[in-house]
Amino acid sequence: MKHVRTSPKDEFAGFVVDQMAAFAPVEARRMFGGHGIFRDGLMFALIVDGRLHFKTDTASAQRYAALGLQPFRYTSRGRTVALGYHEAPLEVFDHPAQMAEWASLAFDVALRAAAAKRQ
Repeated sequence: MKHVRTSPKDEFAGFVVDQMAAFAPVEARRMFGGHGIFRDGLMFALIVDGRLHFKTDTASAQRYAALGLQPFRYTSRGRTVALGYHEAPLEVFDHPAQMAEWASLAFDVALRAAAAKRQ
C-alpha cells in the first residue's frame, strides 16, 4: 500500500470541499501555491495562505464589504493586484447552510463571468 503524504494546504482544501457538500459536489485543484475550488469546470473560489476566498463581481462585492471582508490581493513586481475574490465569512465553516449560500453566490458570479466571455 502506497502512503500518500498530504500537506496542511491539501488538508484544508479537503476540509473546504467537505464543507461545501450541502452546496454541490466540488473539487479542489492545486494552483499557484494554493487551490482553486471548481464546480462543473468553473472556478468560483480559491484558497491561498489558509484562507478561503469567493469569486465576486461589482454587485456581490458590496455584500462582502458590508461585513468588512477584504478582497484578495497579491503583490507582483512591486505592484499590488486585486483579484475578483473576497475573503469568506468565518461563519461558513460552522454552518453548512451558510457555506452553501455563499458558495452559491460565488458560483453565480462565475456563471455570469463565463457567459460574458462567450459573448
